[in-house]
Amino acid sequence: MAYLKIIKADQPKKDLSTVYLVENKKDIASMDLDSRERSFLETRLSGKKEITLLNRFDFRMYFVLLPDKGNNEQKKEKLREAAFSLLKLFREFEEKYLQVKDLFKNGDFTLSFLEGLALSAYRFDKYFSKKKNGKKNYAGPEKVTLVSDQVPAEDLSELTVIVRAVNYARNLVNEPVSWLNAMRLSDVFQKMGKEAGFRVEVFHKQKIESLRMGGLLAVNRGSIDPPTFTIMEWKPENAVNKQPVVLVGKGVVFDTGGLSLKPTKDSMDTMKSDMAGAAAVGATLYAIARNKVPCHVIGLVPATDNRPDGNAYAPGDVITMYDGTTVEVLNTDAEGRMILADTLAYAAHYNPNLVIELSTLTGAAAMAIGKYGIVGMGTASQEDFSALEKSGEEVHERIVRFPFWDEYKELLKSDIADLKNIGGREAGAITAGKFLEHFTSYPYIHLDIAGPAFVQEEYSWQGKGATGIGVRLLYNFVKNRCRC
Repeated sequence: MAYLKIIKADQPKKDLSTVYLVENKKDIASMDLDSRERSFLETRLSGKKEITLLNRFDFRMYFVLLPDKGNNEQKKEKLREAAFSLLKLFREFEEKYLQVKDLFKNGDFTLSFLEGLALSAYRFDKYFSKKKNGKKNYAGPEKVTLVSDQVPAEDLSELTVIVRAVNYARNLVNEPVSWLNAMRLSDVFQKMGKEAGFRVEVFHKQKIESLRMGGLLAVNRGSIDPPTFTIMEWKPENAVNKQPVVLVGKGVVFDTGGLSLKPTKDSMDTMKSDMAGAAAVGATLYAIARNKVPCHVIGLVPATDNRPDGNAYAPGDVITMYDGTTVEVLNTDAEGRMILADTLAYAAHYNPNLVIELSTLTGAAAMAIGKYGIVGMGTASQEDFSALEKSGEEVHERIVRFPFWDEYKELLKSDIADLKNIGGREAGAITAGKFLEHFTSYPYIHLDIAGPAFVQEEYSWQGKGATGIGVRLLYNFVKNRCRC
């Protein structure tokens, strides 16, 4: 996989292509430019001030101008987008090494630009041959040197870990099920735990059966691969929270829909991404632990694939869940909520202060807001929701809060069991959330990431394919929540 290395230096080098981050036109006077270059810049910057990308290919110089419109979060996102646009230029000219000369007065703006550059540089190239058209594939620069007085080395180090975590999540989501089954997913989490320093425990099928996690076992019945249930925990000695924050991620490594089979085109063909919630949870634990955030955090991931084998669970079955609830199955393609229900009930053992669950749960959420945001709902306090929404704005992983009225529970009533696993065509994203709410006894937030988790066309710095959505959001939220 292609990653971008960012280092810091005190002085710029003359032999490197240079990106200038320019805050205002007066900054031009401080640049080492000849008369032609100065005239070129002054002419191009004489109009309305917006994000401007300028380049002098003959002198290998690039310029980014800070916008003056919008709030800080909007400016940061424009800088990430500018970095993405620049990376496309770098690819065209195959720039391997470059430096960023920082003339911004706010280090957060510089970090946002670097974040956009590093996230844009990701490529999942594991299954390509080493050479294409007679030469090695070029994904972007290999190394960027930052020359800045505004960005401390520790902030750059933190950013590097966050980007690496996002790319871990992207790699997992991009992997096909032929490589990434439930067992392999738990193995990867164990390796991430060893690298970052958090504890990992894996329950295998016998343990899952002894716990009577009926939802997870039912979905797994059509698979030849056993399920897993992974527990990840980061509990530093200086943790500021007495009750943990629990993160839950849906780990359906491939979803055929089971006996309620999906169509293959524009539906099943991207279902290797149905474990994007699980990937985000594991990668968030990695980032939190590597950056030593003083917060007690637990991650829970139920994992299986959903296939229509001879013993697969079927519409009409009644499943007894981990907490004793009986569920009438009307659609085996509503499998995510079945495995998450067991997990949410299990989470009560930790007496959590808050549980946040991420899942590619419903097509209804994707249809409602597309790839541009995350559907959120739940029972947590307004303070918790506001803090999470604020984090979403800061990292541009925005949350659209849906209503969570009790009337939606009526759509889940069954004639033969405590619940049915679907609520009909109306409000599908909400009834899925209400189904999960039944299994919670603590403040709870459900995040449906079905829209932005996996995109079919390149979408700015989020790329194409797996986006790693949720990692930056959860990291920002947890860090702010446990800030001393």
